[in-house]
Parts: sequence; structure tokens; C-alpha cells
Amino acid sequence: MDLDIVGLSRLQFAMTALYHFLFVPLTLGLSILLAIMETVYVMTGRPIWRQMTKFWGVLFGINFALGVSTGLVMEFQFGMNWSYYSHYVGDIFGAPLAIEGLMAFFLEATFVGMFFFGWDRMSRVAHCIVTWLTALGTNFSALWILIANGWMQNPVGARLNPQTLRMEVSDFAQVLFNPVAQAKFVHTVSAGYVVASIFVLGVSAWYLLKGRHIDLARRSMTVAASFGLASSLSVVVLGDESGYLSSEHQKMKLAAIEAMWHTEPAPAPFTAFGFPDQAARETHYAIQIPWVMGLIGTRSLTEEIPGILDLVKLAERRIREGQRAYDALQQIRSLPPGAAASAALTRTFDGLSPSLGYALLLKRYVDDPRLATEEQIAKAAWDTVPQVAPLYWSFRVMVGLGLFFIVLTGTFFVLSARRKLDAHPWLLKVAVWSIPLPWIAAECGWIVAELGRQPWAVEGVLPTAVAVSNLGIETVLFTLLGFVALYTVLIVVEMKLMLAAIRKGPQPEPVHGDGADVPLIGKVRAV
Repeated sequence: MDLDIVGLSRLQFAMTALYHFLFVPLTLGLSILLAIMETVYVMTGRPIWRQMTKFWGVLFGINFALGVSTGLVMEFQFGMNWSYYSHYVGDIFGAPLAIEGLMAFFLEATFVGMFFFGWDRMSRVAHCIVTWLTALGTNFSALWILIANGWMQNPVGARLNPQTLRMEVSDFAQVLFNPVAQAKFVHTVSAGYVVASIFVLGVSAWYLLKGRHIDLARRSMTVAASFGLASSLSVVVLGDESGYLSSEHQKMKLAAIEAMWHTEPAPAPFTAFGFPDQAARETHYAIQIPWVMGLIGTRSLTEEIPGILDLVKLAERRIREGQRAYDALQQIRSLPPGAAASAALTRTFDGLSPSLGYALLLKRYVDDPRLATEEQIAKAAWDTVPQVAPLYWSFRVMVGLGLFFIVLTGTFFVLSARRKLDAHPWLLKVAVWSIPLPWIAAECGWIVAELGRQPWAVEGVLPTAVAVSNLGIETVLFTLLGFVALYTVLIVVEMKLMLAAIRKGPQPEPVHGDGADVPLIGKVRAV
């Protein structure tokens, strides 16, 4: 990445996003686990389950507060660092963000407050409903964010107004039900469930190793292992769906993930290991597994997956089409106010407008894309290739860890069923040391998603180099360093608070003598 205004703006947003996503997945997963635990409490009336819900709820609350504080800054960055992006696509991108703020965030924040302060003010059933609504709000918030992000990956339901030079919504239903957004949502929340499951599993394993809070630890591990196994398996299945959609909408990303420089005969092999060399445009010491990539990427034995070199040639052709679209756009904009463009000019622009974004890639080299030289067109075509090595290795780290989580949660699921959770201390130690791993996998997933989209802010529509604000390098560098310092302090604060809460452990729950702990099932039977 060049450390110019574009590179620094990208780095700033990447750093704040990666910091923010340290908090998000744990919030997503813990909210569901809390709801499961409290549901068991309502059904059984056993105080241990109430104690578990309140204990893990404290950790949820700490993480939730810091997640909100770090997330707010990211929305302001669209106006600060990406002003032309906000102008060009704000009508589409702003809608799900506004809905997220007005609906999901207020829903989430309201019920979070009721969760913490309503234990002794509501019935058990009412409080359990609040906990489920908290989980719903948390996940609903993620839905709208990922609808916005999914549109950046696959811009549907929108068209460019040539007079205002702004993208406008043409079909909001397409934006909402964008298949890329839906796949990203279920994949991302499943990854969050894995993060929380491994976290609960690891902390509970630490308690068993220390001989503390045995009842809480065993029950927590049982829930986490079961939920974590289901979530780990779903992440793999939903990740496969994301890969399949990439083969339809983001072919260059898929080719870069595989370091596939040349189009392979169908079905394409999967490169399990190798060393991508972007300068030489080849992958050294590649170890390939036949057919696997073709089956994952196309779900067929006959469809080819295009390689990077062929996709560059396609990009060059689309750049030339984009130049013609840009010329038609300028002719339309040069008409006197109130004058209508000719039918032929309108047809030309409408037919070529899907390639207009490719012409904007030339803005990096020349003010008027129509005046670009052959050399500049070739450079712009190669700009569509993201950084291959980081994508290649991030994807493989993510996949490798995903398989490890299936094995880990599956092992503890079996041990839980056999009531032998503490039979193998070395496995408990593995669980403790595995706590950071799902965060690494989640961050690698975002690197794959966002780095693979480059050089586009919006895939095929708006290049990143055009979307940036006209700021000084010193300004962006200063704020970048400031955000990194502030977020680092927040992470240290969170870790200290979380560790203090874990060391302190759960507070004992009094057993009420007024029938409050009679199981709901027993009350129904009595009636």
C-alpha cells in the first residue's frame, strides 16, 4: 500500500475497523448464549443458571460498551475521510446505516439496560424475553451494517443519475435481499457465535483447572461446546456459499485468494500451499488438490474459474467501454438546463454505464479518462488485482482455524455427553490457550473480504482512489496515530476489566423461599 492520501485513508479505516471487530463478534455470540442460559433457568428454576446468566452478562456488558464506543467513530469517517464516497453513493449506503441507528441500535441499547437493571423488577419470563430481545437487537444491528457492506461488494438496486452524479436507489428490495449481503450476515454472525463459544469454553476450562466454580464451569462448557460445534459447522457451510457468490460477483477476489494466475481447466484445483509472487505473476512450490476449487467456486465439473491474467484483459476491455460511457456522460452533462439528451445518446450511456466505474480507474493517472494513453489503460487494468499474498495467507489461516474449532468444540461436546469434561487436563489447557484464535480467524476473514475488494470502494462502480476526501497527508496521519493510540488504550482497559471480572468469578445467588425458583414446567403442571 502506497502511503499517500489514499493509502493512509485506507489504513486508517482498516485499523479502526479491525479494532472495532475485536468487540463485535463476542457481543453477537454472548447475547445468544445469555438467552439460552436464561431460558434454561426459566424452565428449570435452578439458581445456578441465573448465576451463569448474570456472570457472563457482566462480561457481555463490558464488551458491549466498548464495542459501541469504537463503532461510532467509523461512521464519522465516511464524512471525514471518504467525502466523495458519501456524495456518490450516500443515498444507498446511508439508508441501511440510518435504519441500523434508528431501529437496531435503540432496540439493542434499550433492552441491554433492561437486562442489567430488570432482574428484580420483572418476572422471570419477562426478563427472559428481554434477554432474547437483547440478542435479537444485537444481531439485527449487524444485519443492517452487513446489508450496507454487502452492497459495496455487489451493488444492486441502484443506478447513476448523470445530472447529479449520484447513485440513486432504483429497487430497495434488491438492496435488502442482496444475496451477497445475506450470505455475509449469516457467515459473520456464525463467526461471532464461534468467538463467544470458544471464549466461554476457555474461561470455563480455566475455572476447572483452578478448581473454582465447578458447577458453573461444567454447565457453561456444555452450552458452549454444543453451540460452538453447531456454529463452527455453519461457518464452514456458509463460507462455502460466500465463495460461490464470489465466483459470480467478485471473480478477481476469488482468483487472488487462490493465487490463480492462469485460467485452469475445469474443475480447477485448490492450491493448499504455495508462495504467491505478484511481481513474477506465479505461485512458487504450489501444492494443489485436484477439482476442489472448481467444486467450491462453481459447484460444477465443467465451469471454468478465470485466472488473474484473463481477468486483467477483461478489465482492460471494460476500461475502454468505460471511456465511451464517460464520453456519453460528459455530453449529457454539457446539455443546456432543461434540454433532453437524444435517444441515441441515452441508449449509448445506459448500455455502457455498467463499465463507467472502470473508466474512473484512470483518474489516478489522468484527469480526463478519455485522454488516457495505452500505457495508462494497461496500468489501470492491473490496478484491479489486489495484493495477492495477504489474501492468500489470510484465507488459509481462517480456514485452518475454522477446522480446528470444529475439532475442539466436537471433542468437548463428546466429553460433555460422557460427563468427562475434566478428565483430560491437557485438553482444558488447549481450550484456555485457544481463546484468542477465533478473533484471529475473524480478523483474517475481514482482511479477505475488504482487501479482496480493492481497488474498489464499491465493486465495479467507484474506485477507492476517487472516493477519498481531499485532506492533507499530515491530517490523516495524525488522526491515524491518534485512533491507534486511543483504541489500544480501550483494548487494554477492556482486557483489565474482563480479567478482573473473571478472577472475581460469579456472585452467589440466594435461594428464594417464595416459589421464585420453582421451574416453569412445574408451575404449568400444577395449573
